[in-house]
Amino acid sequence: MKVEETGIKDLLILTPTIYPDDRGYFYESYNQRFFREKGIYTNFVQDNQSYSTKNVLRGLHFQTMAPQAKLVRCVVGEIYDVVVDLRKSSETYKQWFGIKLSEENKKMMFIPKGFAHGFLTLSEHAVFHYKCDELYMSTTDGGINFKDEELNIDWGVDINELIISEKDRVLPRLAEIEKELQF
Repeated sequence: MKVEETGIKDLLILTPTIYPDDRGYFYESYNQRFFREKGIYTNFVQDNQSYSTKNVLRGLHFQTMAPQAKLVRCVVGEIYDVVVDLRKSSETYKQWFGIKLSEENKKMMFIPKGFAHGFLTLSEHAVFHYKCDELYMSTTDGGINFKDEELNIDWGVDINELIISEKDRVLPRLAEIEKELQF
């Protein structure tokens, strides 16, 4: 597996080695030993998968009391995946990073604890899969509005065409919740 740094500490892009043949392909999407050799001692406890249609934007989400590290990938279609560093002690605090993840490029992103996360579906439909190192707890849901002017995330599309849940549409700006963040 190839590991690339992103410029944001601990946020990594992983590209698996693909073994194609006349039947299709095989690749290892996770190997605990490999992760530990790279200094990542995350113990994943929950896997999630979502299906979305084109222009669906989900996020930017995080958990306040039980922050989650995640290993994310798009297994069908293509998405634009975005994270925001919410770790106040980080040199890259409030910086965002975005990357296209797809069934074609098979790239994955390891997101450490302390990040907000969201994605936009670019293809007609997409299946998004992620591993988490903490269980989901609805009582600790947190989020930041996808169009927060301070973050100035370039989603690469006309935001008026996006399909967004009411929950995500009314998420606060980072400045409104910044004092409460404990990452």
